[in-house]
Amino acid sequence: MSATSDPYLSLVVPVHNEEGNLEPLWGEIAALLAAIEPSAEVVFVNDGSTDGSSDVLDRLRAADARIRVLDHDGNHGLTAALDCGFRNARGEVIGMMDADLQNPPGAIADLLAALPGYDMAIGWRKDRNDSWLKRISSRIANRYRNWRTNEKVHDTGCGLKVFRRRILERVKLYDGMHRFLPTLARMEGYTVTEVVVPHRQRASGSSHYGVWNRLWKGLRDVKSVRWMWRNRFTYVATERPPPDADADAPPADPAAPEA
Repeated sequence: MSATSDPYLSLVVPVHNEEGNLEPLWGEIAALLAAIEPSAEVVFVNDGSTDGSSDVLDRLRAADARIRVLDHDGNHGLTAALDCGFRNARGEVIGMMDADLQNPPGAIADLLAALPGYDMAIGWRKDRNDSWLKRISSRIANRYRNWRTNEKVHDTGCGLKVFRRRILERVKLYDGMHRFLPTLARMEGYTVTEVVVPHRQRASGSSHYGVWNRLWKGLRDVKSVRWMWRNRFTYVATERPPPDADADAPPADPAAPEA
């Protein structure tokens, strides 16, 4: 298939050692793209994979011109891979999802359907298929983030999100800050809505996150977000209208005939 020069949707997919998931993942993404009307590109960011992920991405890219692959010079982490994909995306709307197949790509269509009237639509894994430890650590992290940042997001860590690219004009990511993307967007005046999405068990490979980097780092990063929230600018500026161009013109002669 041919690529579109200026697609409506750019779907960003970070990849680190997901060799066994990539072909079935692309099969589901291709089905998604066939089901939605807007033109799209898919941006895989290979974040220093050491398995066969790079070879699989080469095969997929050769078969479909909608696929783009960006290679990092090493493993820089999920936030860096997302940021790289966002900054290189060409779409008016940017979507994001993990490569582990736990979030069905078809759910992106539901997020796109919810986007009109909002700047960002995020997934909510209401019924999670994870271990009890992951579920508990995620629940604690979400509740703590909401409490400390005055948020009401059920599942800020869900990898499924779509948003308008104008958000990137105001929001800058740092390591770990992808977890706070809805809050960072709201902080800049953008609107966010949540959509319940399915969640599946990982089919292949192993998770890159444990309790330490999922829970404790997220809790530690809350301090940074609170500082940003307290010190954000909240001014509203109104530009004065230009002077009336006719203000210096002589008054009309009431006796003059109409044109």
